[in-house]
Amino acid sequence: MGQPAAADIATIGRISAVPAILQVIRELTGLRFAAVARVTEDSWIACAVLDQLDFGLQVGGELDVVTTLCHEIRQSHHSVVIDNASEDPLYRGHHTPRLYQFESYISVPIYRTDGRFFGTICALDPNPAPLKSSTIQSTMESFARMLALQIEGEEKLQKTEAALVQERETAALREQFIAVLGHDLRNPLFAISAGAEMLLRKLPDPANQQRARHILTSARRATQLVDDVLDFARGALGQGIPVNIERCPDLENALRHVISEIQSIHPDRTLRASIGDVHGIACDRERVEQLLSNLVANAVAHGDPHGEVDVSAQIKAGQFVLSVKNQGQIASDALPHLFRPYSRPTSGTPQTGLGLGLYIASQIAKAHGGELGVVSTAQHGTTFTFSLPIRT
Repeated sequence: MGQPAAADIATIGRISAVPAILQVIRELTGLRFAAVARVTEDSWIACAVLDQLDFGLQVGGELDVVTTLCHEIRQSHHSVVIDNASEDPLYRGHHTPRLYQFESYISVPIYRTDGRFFGTICALDPNPAPLKSSTIQSTMESFARMLALQIEGEEKLQKTEAALVQERETAALREQFIAVLGHDLRNPLFAISAGAEMLLRKLPDPANQQRARHILTSARRATQLVDDVLDFARGALGQGIPVNIERCPDLENALRHVISEIQSIHPDRTLRASIGDVHGIACDRERVEQLLSNLVANAVAHGDPHGEVDVSAQIKAGQFVLSVKNQGQIASDALPHLFRPYSRPTSGTPQTGLGLGLYIASQIAKAHGGELGVVSTAQHGTTFTFSLPIRT
């Protein structure tokens, strides 16, 4: 028995109405053997059986298809009804009644909803029975149509459940991926950074100090890339970026530190800050620092290389408003895609990073219950604005 046949047997076995259908057929016809069979060009296989004759056929049992009348039904597409095979002009000399020793017999075809032949519902008995003069045939054909709908529904359900299992397995792999990034990569990067810092303190040779600084810078950059991928993975999995919101008494200093840090990396650029009284804002200090760092780094990398970058933070109309403005302009067709992962400006210049900065910034804003928006015009340049309602 091949895999497709096993799948069909399993499908019929999961349809709870099948045993009841066979029992109703037994009571309507008086025939003591009834079955649902999967019939193909090469095989006759029992998918469900009600046997009160000790016929000896169980679920999964096979018959030589050419010895059955179901083989002829598959070809003719017509039901077969026999009251008394010994006296029937069509079947009294037929090999099937003699081989299986029955007198009364009924079998109706089952078609899938797309018209493909599935098999039959059949019943038989060694004794004659008045089948043709009753509504039994129409009833069984109704059962066959109902069973076809049940088969389709069950197969769709199984596909859905299989897809769900696959999605859960994929999600588990993603979780493992996050764990690898979070542990197996961050730990050695931390060791590299710590080692480079120690070398900086102990090496008197300026050339070796420069090498140690390069190692430290590279390790920190790699750590930031890992952190970005971790944040992206959390967002993509629907978990969102975790935040720890609490009153921040030194938010102004934190924002100025971010600007100062980026200024030291780009001493040739002009970064200006206008930060008002933002004392006591409820937020995740480190995440807001990360958001600002991503926005300023984006402005330096993609804005006008000769223009200034202006950072503003203030409380306005019951909201904490943090904005970063540069003199560049973003193409109008690119604006709707800016906050998607891996978004990059169209440019012939090679870009560093993963293209996750603005996506992560938007996720941080969302995790706070705020919004991150952008406006870009030729006259006024590009301004990214993070707005956060102030919690009372």
